Amino acid sequence: MLQERSLKTILRNLPQDSIIFRTDYPQYHSEFVGNTLSSMVSEGSFVKLAQGIYLKPRMSKYGAIKPSAYQVAKRIAKRDKAKILPAGVTVLNELGLSTQVPVNYTFITTGSARTVNLDTYNIIFKQGAPRNFAFRTKLVAYIVQALKAVGKKNIDPAMLGQLATLLAREPDKAALAQDLKQAPQWMRKLLTPLITSNDESTVDK
Repeated sequence: MLQERSLKTILRNLPQDSIIFRTDYPQYHSEFVGNTLSSMVSEGSFVKLAQGIYLKPRMSKYGAIKPSAYQVAKRIAKRDKAKILPAGVTVLNELGLSTQVPVNYTFITTGSARTVNLDTYNIIFKQGAPRNFAFRTKLVAYIVQALKAVGKKNIDPAMLGQLATLLAREPDKAALAQDLKQAPQWMRKLLTPLITSNDESTVDK
């Protein structure tokens, strides 16, 4: 069938690690796209990640190399033209504030709330207020979500040390200072001394 060969040619020419959706090819009927992708999964050239989501994988001696939860979440956000930020245990793990490996990966989004079920974990999108996405630096946006997850009363010295290290590594100090002004007051009081301490250490050297 000419149409099937045409779509399969498009799919086979995709680069490895491509994450695609059944809706990515509106020139074809969605059911036809789904059936074609299913046949390519059976052939072993594609992997089904979740309902309507597929991967053209790189292969290792152990089999297909699957993307991280972040890669899948970012690809979904790109498709939906939405912004996302990791939240809960997901962001704590990302910032090195927790060694707990998430069972489910949680993100706040400017898009629709939903849960995407993958083989071994879920990606949960929750709607977030626009102010969460107003920061100039990714670091402060992440830290705000992390501190929300921990709670004011549960912050320990080890967390403060890690936050100080992260803040010291941020190259755009002007943006960092501006972002802190937008953070909740209790977070601003917590983080400002860490930045001041880093600045003093730099001067001492």
